[in-house]
Amino acid sequence: MDGSSAPYNPQTVEEVFKDFKGRRAGLIKALTHDVEDFYQQCDPDKENLCLYGFPNERWEVNLPTEEVPPELPEPALGINFARMECKRKIGYLWFAVHSDAWLISVAFYFGARFGFDRAERKRLFDMINDLPTVLKL
Repeated sequence: MDGSSAPYNPQTVEEVFKDFKGRRAGLIKALTHDVEDFYQQCDPDKENLCLYGFPNERWEVNLPTEEVPPELPEPALGINFARMECKRKIGYLWFAVHSDAWLISVAFYFGARFGFDRAERKRLFDMINDLPTVLKL
């Protein structure tokens, strides 16, 4: 989805945290700096769309993957329909909350996939928890 052909697999706590920060930065950029572009891409006349953040700090509005089950947890589905049903500010708050949940799920997906033990999971959680959420920004 992000245009790269090689799969990206962070395997250490530090790599997963770097992945988390990159995805988070992309989502923050979409919801703040690129907000008009983001809003225009949330076309309610299209299929269910998702907001994706990538490790390289890019973001993208796109259809969910057709792969079942998907490689990574999927972000909130149907962000373009929320555009029609609520005021803009409330919609951005909704996107931010769901983006935070998605970021955590992706980080801990990698932790589970690579068998992080209790201490590694706690360290990852503490590193993530030291950052403000997307919603707080």
